[in-house]
Amino acid sequence: MEVGKEILTWSDFGAGARVLAQQIADSGFDPDVMIAVARGGMIPTGAISYALGKKLNDCINVEFYTDRNETLSDPVLLAPLLDIDSISDRRLLVIDDVVDSGRTMALVQQLLRGFGAEVRSCVLYAKPTTVVAPDYVWRHTADWIIFPWSAQPPVVAR
Repeated sequence: MEVGKEILTWSDFGAGARVLAQQIADSGFDPDVMIAVARGGMIPTGAISYALGKKLNDCINVEFYTDRNETLSDPVLLAPLLDIDSISDRRLLVIDDVVDSGRTMALVQQLLRGFGAEVRSCVLYAKPTTVVAPDYVWRHTADWIIFPWSAQPPVVAR
């Protein structure tokens, strides 16, 4: 099966973040801390935390994708790690840009639940290949997604 491309614009991203924030508010879930899965979840977490009026954000660093369609054998947590005291026994919302295989989200959820946290997940996109069903999803697609924050190559010195 040939996979196409979905191009996310900044405008559509803004609309999608608001839709997700409304889903979360309507569900009655009131997160104490929002956890971004770095790097892809950092920008969505900022937008959604503003939309929900939340200020407590943290970040968990996970490496899995090394290139388009290239991954490590398993997702790996990278330092620095979360402040465990600030997330134990709290309501946490884990946010990422996409769940593809879902293995990164599964790893993060398992880790956080191990600290007694109530954990829900939120993504802009969910793919049909995911092993976890996020609690809040803006769109479902099998396509490769071009995000506005990663559409261009990194800037280098001239």
